[in-house]
Amino acid sequence: MKTLQLGVVAAALMLSLAACSSGSDTASEGEDTRPLIATTVSPITSIAASIAGDRARIEGIVPEGTNSHTFEPAPQVAELLSNADLILVNGLKLEDPTISMAETNKKDGTKIVEIGTEVLPVSDYLYDFSFPEEEGKPNPHLWTDPGYAIEYAAVIRDQLSELDPDNADYYAANFSTFEQQATELGEAVRADQQSVPAGNLKLLTYHDAYAYFAKDYGWEVIGAFQPNDFADPAPSEVADLIDQVKAENVTTIFGSEVFPSAVLEEVGRATGARYEDSLRDDDLPGAPGDAEHSWLGLMKYNFSTMVSGLGGTPTSLNAITVTPVNSDSAVYPQ
Repeated sequence: MKTLQLGVVAAALMLSLAACSSGSDTASEGEDTRPLIATTVSPITSIAASIAGDRARIEGIVPEGTNSHTFEPAPQVAELLSNADLILVNGLKLEDPTISMAETNKKDGTKIVEIGTEVLPVSDYLYDFSFPEEEGKPNPHLWTDPGYAIEYAAVIRDQLSELDPDNADYYAANFSTFEQQATELGEAVRADQQSVPAGNLKLLTYHDAYAYFAKDYGWEVIGAFQPNDFADPAPSEVADLIDQVKAENVTTIFGSEVFPSAVLEEVGRATGARYEDSLRDDDLPGAPGDAEHSWLGLMKYNFSTMVSGLGGTPTSLNAITVTPVNSDSAVYPQ
């Protein structure tokens, strides 16, 4: 009798192990084995998604519509960073808290790539109204310049190819398409800015996100309303700004939909300049999955708005289609 009981127990144990083994195989078969790429701001997430296509998983960290300069990652971001196979950040001192968390939590062998720091020589750092040199943080907004966006895409292509060499040709083909689209966008800007009345290519913005673009395209950034500490400016600074707007004959002041400013709106009323409050620095238009919810859609909107606001006609920009290189399934925190 004792022998029979042992036999029944052994048989039951074998069935149990077989069931566990079968369940494990099923889970393994359903597991997504593509590389997991963690990104920070949405323009970088979008560019990465364009290059990665369906061969890698892209997950952003910084919620859209958030001030990326003051963003502190929530504790749960550590889990994403601990699982990521590659971490892509802008660098140039934009995401120091996130980089610190990544360095503490990342897997052995996972690279943290500061894309902007890689593509911009120190000699080309721009320090300005919102980013004074004495504080050591250069203007980090390279992605608003189509040329630098192409360089970002090239870094991402190379990093994905190193991580996943079997799909290197796929990433290279996606990069070529992105490069063509970004080049066409840049050419459209140069064409349409010719329609802006002479002397009007002057940018007075709330957030100083177009310094590199302005330098490359021959625009003049005459000021940025947002102080480097992100506080409201002092009354004396507002008065100086009103005088400057009048002296420079600024036709339109460009605010940000991410950083609404009643004070900047008042400057517009005091000077007669139009106040346009819809520029987007890193908040992509539309909703995730929409064609315009992309780096290309973001910059087409911004450039069209800027050209129109300064008295030009964005004919070439309006003709640009924003069909993405690939269907974008990246995770964009909202």
